Amino acid sequence: MKLERAMDRVAPLLLLAVTMVWGVTFVVVQRAVAHFGAVEFLALRFAIAALALAPFFLRATRRHEAVVGLGLGLVLALGYLFQTWGLRATTVTQSGFVTGLFVIFAPVFARLFFGVGLRPRNYIAIGMSCVGLVLFLGGPRFLWDAGDTLTLLCALFFGLHIALLSRYSPSCRTGPLAFTQMASQTLWLALLLPVGEPLQSPFTGALIGALLLTGLLASAAAFYIQTRVQKRLSAARTAVILASEPLFAAGFGYFFNHDVLTGLELIGGALIFLAMLTSELGWPRLRVPRSA
Repeated sequence: MKLERAMDRVAPLLLLAVTMVWGVTFVVVQRAVAHFGAVEFLALRFAIAALALAPFFLRATRRHEAVVGLGLGLVLALGYLFQTWGLRATTVTQSGFVTGLFVIFAPVFARLFFGVGLRPRNYIAIGMSCVGLVLFLGGPRFLWDAGDTLTLLCALFFGLHIALLSRYSPSCRTGPLAFTQMASQTLWLALLLPVGEPLQSPFTGALIGALLLTGLLASAAAFYIQTRVQKRLSAARTAVILASEPLFAAGFGYFFNHDVLTGLELIGGALIFLAMLTSELGWPRLRVPRSA
């Protein structure tokens, strides 16, 4: 009982640590795919993650967990593919904030597919995020490009993944589900290799380091933690913690890439972040009383 309570307290902190790791990978991945195919990089990344988890969970995986992992892996693979393509055409900071819109999409998908009710604050958050996005992308000039479109598609798939994971993870064990998601992504991405880009550069020390960082820490360890933690947290609580990812991405983008935001972009980014918090936390006056 005491262990269960301790896990409930630690779970949000573990997820926050995962989010920080994902924040730094925006910089790592952007540099890695500048001279290496996106499909190839992601396939190798998730193959490393699957191999790291296989000795512990391969033989223990049940058919139901494999099926769930296969579907979740497809959604994740598409999300990461669109995000990686988008990173080639935008800054780390911009990619982080547009990706962060998955927090808005997660409860919408939960409503569409599983009948989870939307509250008034969810609609307010959608409006705030749209205004924030317009300001973030240039206000009246609204400089929307292909990189932003690709990243927005990534946010849609990540939001769908959060909703699906909250729905199906309680029926699966943590380790096997994390493993099957990594293996599934490897499979789906491997199917795309014939139509991927030709290799533009050999394996360098920096590239190998990026693959190990993203494969072992940001994938194998991070998704194991997320899968375990999300059994204790709702999609809403998970999404609001993950909303800090754009802030970490912006911080690392400024530190490593010297990304600088204009005043209008700062206001837009702040509105997007407030929309994420409003979507899941809400303001006291917007709370809808629950019936007994």
